[in-house]
Amino acid sequence: MAIEIEWSETAVASLLEAVEYIARDSPSYAASLALQAERAAASLDLFPNRGRRVTEYRDESVRELFVGSYRLIYRASATRINIVAFLHKARDLARLIEDNQE
Repeated sequence: MAIEIEWSETAVASLLEAVEYIARDSPSYAASLALQAERAAASLDLFPNRGRRVTEYRDESVRELFVGSYRLIYRASATRINIVAFLHKARDLARLIEDNQE
């Protein structure tokens, strides 16, 4: 049974923002980043729990894969992978989570 992979609007917007920013200096690197992110997400169909647990979340189902200098953060269930965030490793995820809960 195939697992459905769904990107949140926030994750898509963040990926597009990163691609557009990088494309200013290197369109080829920007295209490569987009492709790597898509492939990483698609690979979760076969190995949904291969990413490491995200320590900033207190939820065991939230995991991440590294895509270049970015974190692809997702929530895995038996039937679905929800890509919840795509952000640069330098960003403070704990602070972003805190800000979104206020």
